[in-house]
Amino acid sequence: MNQEIINLFDEYTHKPLSREDFIKRLVKLTGSTVAALTVLPLLEVNYANAATIQENDEDIEVSDVTYEGDGSTMKAYLAQPKKIKGKIGAVIIIHENRGLNPHTKDVARRVAKAGYYALAVDALSPFGGTPENEDEARNLFSKIEPQKNTNNFLKGFDYLKSLPKSNGKTSCVGFCWGGALANQLAVNSPTLNSAVAYYGRQPEAADVPKIKAKVLLHYGGLDERINAGIPAYEAALKAAGTKYELYVYEGAQHAFNNDTAPTRYNAEVAKKAWDATLRVFKETIS
Repeated sequence: MNQEIINLFDEYTHKPLSREDFIKRLVKLTGSTVAALTVLPLLEVNYANAATIQENDEDIEVSDVTYEGDGSTMKAYLAQPKKIKGKIGAVIIIHENRGLNPHTKDVARRVAKAGYYALAVDALSPFGGTPENEDEARNLFSKIEPQKNTNNFLKGFDYLKSLPKSNGKTSCVGFCWGGALANQLAVNSPTLNSAVAYYGRQPEAADVPKIKAKVLLHYGGLDERINAGIPAYEAALKAAGTKYELYVYEGAQHAFNNDTAPTRYNAEVAKKAWDATLRVFKETIS
């Protein structure tokens, strides 16, 4: 698909661009309303593809849970392995800027299938939880108080450590908006063992020396908006002596891991990144 169209959708996804303006600009790029409406389903997510691991999988169990955050009750989706004996590590899964959706829950099930507690936290819990309308969900993100939001997720680690099979080791993996938050959790949690950020905005260079966790960073080569921050982040990681791995996958788009986004998903790259993610979990929280 024309890269200009994908860039426009990325702008619509991440900036305060109304759906009406997005459609008007899409019509101009595609040449007609009919063409725009043909392209639109290829751009938008399709949650029919959001169940690579079924909720009734024999190796895991899932439940909706709550825990106390910073002035609000946090809603979350907990997935855990059934058959593993002994203590296990725990991972917070952090969604994109559309809230807790079927795709994010599926990622949690993948992590549980690999042998870990997986907690997919709903960042929009202070507003009652993620609404079904994605545009409404996106608009709520501008109302989030950054420090309270960070605290809400930090308290998620406390919740995970209180679970009966927890070995006390924690990690996080975030995507897009969640990738940025994964970086922030690494900055703000001195006890975090690892943090995995997929195409997430980088923290301030001055904050990087606070990171004690191992950091794994995944970027799509075509994601110019996010990739602009890579050089300063990597320089700060090197200067601080932080353990990190950084991968830029040439030809991959922003959101290359999201298998519900057909024009941006890249199965080959997603597998490489996920294999590296599971390896880091094994190295740091098993």
